[in-house]
Amino acid sequence: MEGDTFSGLGNGTQIDGKILQTFQKNFVQVQNILDQNRLLINQINQNHESKIPDNLSRNVGLIRELNNNIRRVVDLYADLSSSFTKSMDASSEGDSSGVLKSDGKAGLKRNRPV
Repeated sequence: MEGDTFSGLGNGTQIDGKILQTFQKNFVQVQNILDQNRLLINQINQNHESKIPDNLSRNVGLIRELNNNIRRVVDLYADLSSSFTKSMDASSEGDSSGVLKSDGKAGLKRNRPV
């Protein structure tokens, strides 16, 4: 798969297979963390509803774990965004067609004579 290119964006832009693998790996990590968060939230809710002091005190640690997981998801999405922007910039170098800017808006890129 390494070295392969894919034209999956609908605008003729090609994505390197290695970049695609990185995106997929990060999305799998995000999904796993979100699945874990769902379980943590369910446990926190059960502990809260039980009103048992030990269960309520366990929630402190569970909420900390949940907050750390949320930070990890934010970091992974930031990395994905940065990687995507870099890959789009790299794929559009030397191209005089439309370019997708980091703000998500299309622009035109002209090559000027030197």
